[in-house]
Amino acid sequence: MQGLHLTADLRGCDPAAPLMHDPAALRTLCLGAVRQAGLQPVGELFHRFPPPPDGGVPGITGVVLLAESHLAVHTWPELGAVTLDAYVCNLGDDNSAKAAVLIDALQAAFGPTQVQRQSLHRG
Repeated sequence: MQGLHLTADLRGCDPAAPLMHDPAALRTLCLGAVRQAGLQPVGELFHRFPPPPDGGVPGITGVVLLAESHLAVHTWPELGAVTLDAYVCNLGDDNSAKAAVLIDALQAAFGPTQVQRQSLHRG
């Protein structure tokens, strides 16, 4: 059960960017980044939340199930914030570099002004 769990908290993202509020745009980004990193998607769900009480733009949660584990992305347009969560297991192969490529690509796409990243070796 060896694995690597990477997270990133992004701030200063453009709240008007389609990735922040359009599930189709986020889906395209996530699936493209997963494949570019050499990981295998096996399922997905992208959900747009109802508008916040102030009438602002609603955020999205997107999840891609991977043969290697998972990717989750949560957007908060009203805060200009995004959280990224990628976990890969390393049982048969070491997928750590692939997880880093995935998080790097997603982080770059959102263009944050502030980033806090964490790395946890599991198992």
